[in-house]
Amino acid sequence: MRNKYAVILICIVALVIIEKENNIISRVSDKLTIRRTTQTLEPPVLYNASNALVVMEGNSSNPEEMYAENGTQLLRAGQKHILLMATTRTGSSFVGEFFNQQGANMFYLFEPLWHVEKMLAIGTSGTNTSAAVWVYRDVLQHLFLCNFSMLERFISPPPQDHVTPALFRRESSIALCEEQVCTPVIKEVFERYHCKIRRCGPLNLTLASEVCHAKKHRTIKSVRVQQLDTLRSLVEDPRLEIKLIQLVRDPRAILASRMVAFASKYQNWKSWAVNGDVPIEDEEMKRLEGNCNNIRMSAELGLSQPKWLENRYMLVRYEDIARYPMQKAAEMYNFTGIPFTTQARDWILKNTHASTEASGVFSTQKNSSEQVEKWRFSIPFKLAQVVQQVCGPTMKLFGYRFIDNEQMLINRSFSLLEEKEFNWS
Repeated sequence: MRNKYAVILICIVALVIIEKENNIISRVSDKLTIRRTTQTLEPPVLYNASNALVVMEGNSSNPEEMYAENGTQLLRAGQKHILLMATTRTGSSFVGEFFNQQGANMFYLFEPLWHVEKMLAIGTSGTNTSAAVWVYRDVLQHLFLCNFSMLERFISPPPQDHVTPALFRRESSIALCEEQVCTPVIKEVFERYHCKIRRCGPLNLTLASEVCHAKKHRTIKSVRVQQLDTLRSLVEDPRLEIKLIQLVRDPRAILASRMVAFASKYQNWKSWAVNGDVPIEDEEMKRLEGNCNNIRMSAELGLSQPKWLENRYMLVRYEDIARYPMQKAAEMYNFTGIPFTTQARDWILKNTHASTEASGVFSTQKNSSEQVEKWRFSIPFKLAQVVQQVCGPTMKLFGYRFIDNEQMLINRSFSLLEEKEFNWS
């Protein structure tokens, strides 16, 4: 009994020591911030999150002029910047891991724009979407340049001395859990007494920026950027070598997945499926149609390969990744120009053959052969029909076959996927 209390006491003492080290790290980071003031690209725009207005400093509203005036960072030879674009429930977290698991040369961020969306929505009670997309673009620009200062303005509660415990899904980034940005742990104490406490303390964004600069490649996964045309100035920024990967999925499968993952938000859909006809003019139906149209228009733009997007855009269907994960991962790596490492291959091999029990709603472990068809047995035929009605042009572009009755929906021998290649080079 005394030994048990002694172990507990030692663990508590260790945590106190760690907290003191946190304070030391914070003070050191302040010095680092002062030291690097002249090296850091400060954002040329200020965002008022309460009204989503953009207030420019100075007279220039031309992004290229701002870059010329403020841009001090040079593009490293062979450096790549990857933006994985998707919508919710398309498998983007799973596909994002293909790059997160690349190895020591990759800096990966998981949904940093979540903070922007949340702050704008809180401040405006319905932010103008057309204003938000430009905020998204500029935040992405700064993050690709390893500058977290603009993102800090949207994190709640606000970071103190550039330190925050509130970065959304920080644990989903291997780079943000490396030793350089984690609270030092007294290994001898913890290993000797077998304490189960293991943590990575609040994130010091100054140190995160330094880790980002040290990595050769940077990838950001986001489900909040759907308008490809808004990214032109980002793609043309001479300090970046941007590659855009747009991940798409059958809209019927997306709806089926969202009804499971976000059940409370989809009560109307469930009621429509059970109690009567779906009101096509309903606001939720209009939102679905708008989302499909945005995805389709972005894909049409990307596939048309305008000069500014030449060799910069790739379209990938989730269904193809689920069926041929290693092949599609290799194609994506080939497109980006980043080496496809053994570490990434091993992760894909392990995590595309997960058991059904391991493949939870938000899991990045998938049994690929089962996951791609699972939705067909959970969505009512009536709702599948409605999706076909409002998202028909999008489905045709991506090669998703229509169904005429419930038997076709649940008949696995009838493929809902056309074999289709999308040119990206």
